[in-house]
Amino acid sequence: MTVYIDPPTWPGHGRLWSHLVSDVSYDELHLFAAALGVPPRAFERDHYDIPSHRYADAVAAGAVEVRSREVVRLLHAAGLRRRKGT
Repeated sequence: MTVYIDPPTWPGHGRLWSHLVSDVSYDELHLFAAALGVPPRAFERDHYDIPSHRYADAVAAGAVEVRSREVVRLLHAAGLRRRKGT
């Protein structure tokens, strides 16, 4: 099981966020997020939003650190990218 996380550089709600994705399936992503204790409401279309204070936890649990552009590339390559409104 491999999931990926980008740096917490995305602002929102007074904090910075990362994106947690899978390059295999949403099932894999949901299992990893649940094991990490991430609430289901943090899932948005094709990724989980992870606050900066949980970034190190995700990496310690096995998430692979990648650049933000790589997150998008991985989603597209796996056919898992879902744009807003779809």
